[in-house]
Amino acid sequence: MIKIKSVATGSPAFIVGIREGDLLAEINGHEIKDVIDYMYYASDENLILEIIRNGEKLTFSIEKDEYDDLGIESDTFLMDKKQRCSNKCVFCFIDQMPPNMRETLYFKDDDARLSFLQGNYVTLTNLEQADIDRIIEMKLNINVSVHTTNPELRVKMMKNKFAGEKLKYLKQMTDGGIRLNCQIVCCPDLNDDSELERTLTDLGNLMPNIDSIAVVPVGVTKYREGLYPLTCFDKDGAGKTIDIIESYQNIFREKYGRRVVFPSDEFFITAKRELPEAEYYEDYPQYENGVGMIRSLIDEFTDALESAEYTGGERHISMATGYIAYETMCRLAKMAEDKFPELKCDVYRIRNDFFGETITVTGLITAQDLIAQLKGKNIGSELLISSSMLMRDSEIFLDDLTVTDVENELNVKIRSTDNDGYGLLDTIIGIN
Repeated sequence: MIKIKSVATGSPAFIVGIREGDLLAEINGHEIKDVIDYMYYASDENLILEIIRNGEKLTFSIEKDEYDDLGIESDTFLMDKKQRCSNKCVFCFIDQMPPNMRETLYFKDDDARLSFLQGNYVTLTNLEQADIDRIIEMKLNINVSVHTTNPELRVKMMKNKFAGEKLKYLKQMTDGGIRLNCQIVCCPDLNDDSELERTLTDLGNLMPNIDSIAVVPVGVTKYREGLYPLTCFDKDGAGKTIDIIESYQNIFREKYGRRVVFPSDEFFITAKRELPEAEYYEDYPQYENGVGMIRSLIDEFTDALESAEYTGGERHISMATGYIAYETMCRLAKMAEDKFPELKCDVYRIRNDFFGETITVTGLITAQDLIAQLKGKNIGSELLISSSMLMRDSEIFLDDLTVTDVENELNVKIRSTDNDGYGLLDTIIGIN
């Protein structure tokens, strides 16, 4: 049952007399346990709602347009608690976090509902057959953290005795018409090389309902005392991984007309290889996994620069970035300076002392490292940062310092920009 927190005035539920504090038990005879049940069963035009009010069972009939919302809200987005991850993966980034950070940063979700609704990745280990049946019935396309299709290795990597047997759900879902995006966190000497080949072969056998596969390198922080001994990819290892992935791209293109599997940008940079052109990434299906993100940024910035105008006079600003994106950001800054001689844009590469130097992505840069490494520098009138450094819809960094804290320490205005080339150029030339 769902406890109703509020009912929107004038909504179908409000009109028939459903009120705050009521319990929603059933819709058209189907038990309602969470937001997925609510969204699925409330989409029909004619509904019979069973409501519990002060222990009494009440029935309400509602007629509405198909897919119109009933106007019911619960205490939580899911109308239920988030499902917590039951694994202890050897590569889990949360287990590599420093102590004494805010509590929410240590929560590991592994919730198929959030996968469908928000694109989160799930491991399948806390799902049962009834959950898979519901996914298939409701056609809930989801994202799966596969990592390996070797059952014994999956148990070892995820430290969950059920991790191997849950792989059977992949075939059940694809046979049932569910379309999956898959992720492989690749760890040297664990699930790389021949094991990666096995995983890509097995996932290829589930086609065509595998939409895409991202292969991303493991991230290793300095906080690994007592954890499984992991190493980062070196130049040769990254290059070999790209070669394996691209050999499977050729297989999949021949069979299915698309590449399907993609290495993240970090592999190309570590291997010191040129980033592929946009066509390589097809429709950027794994953009949020860092696949093609830099190529997209370059192309968008180049496109924006062609029609951009700047009449603001002399302007000196700086950008802060991680090691992975540093050369790209230098390239984009130079392009802007070449077009607008009045503009000076310095780029500062920030070493990640907070998590350790092996962490090179921009989104994990903290306020502490910005302050320590930029204090006393001639930053200019503004410091540009990526919005990925901040909590969503906030001005708070991972280390709980704020944009204002950094502005006060560096005596400069900070402006954040999303990871797209158009917004970046606008921020560089001061349009927004």
